[in-house]
Amino acid sequence: MKITAKSRYALRVLLDLAVSGTDSPRTIKEIAASQRISEKFISRIAVPLRRAGLVATERGVKGGLRLARFPAKITLLDIVTAMDGQLALVHCLAHPGICKRQGRCAPERAWASVNDKLSDALREITLDAIAADQHRLAPPESIKPIEPDYCI
Repeated sequence: MKITAKSRYALRVLLDLAVSGTDSPRTIKEIAASQRISEKFISRIAVPLRRAGLVATERGVKGGLRLARFPAKITLLDIVTAMDGQLALVHCLAHPGICKRQGRCAPERAWASVNDKLSDALREITLDAIAADQHRLAPPESIKPIEPDYCI
């Protein structure tokens, strides 16, 4: 399993909102400049994040994106499932009933166990904890402009 670019960049967008130090919305342009991600890609990420209840959007001159929940209530599992759907390491876990061996298959049980442990691990890590770690690693005053590092 590989975490997609959409999930990785969604985390960066949410992290930007969490560490911005304000409850007011941030524009996509501000987030794009801060995170070095294209505005177009952020716009595409914002839709599933809004549908999942992770961000709220506000229109108008003072509009933009803001967190819809407290950072302590947003987990990595929330972000990954919002962007990529249900976490399933193998096809049979994502589509119950697709395999005639389902329920009588030892490999399925092994994959399900690993899948559950990964889900639990992603559920334990909150946006709040990541934001605190970000502040320790790179306090806002130490951040210097860099070249864009996104890929689509």
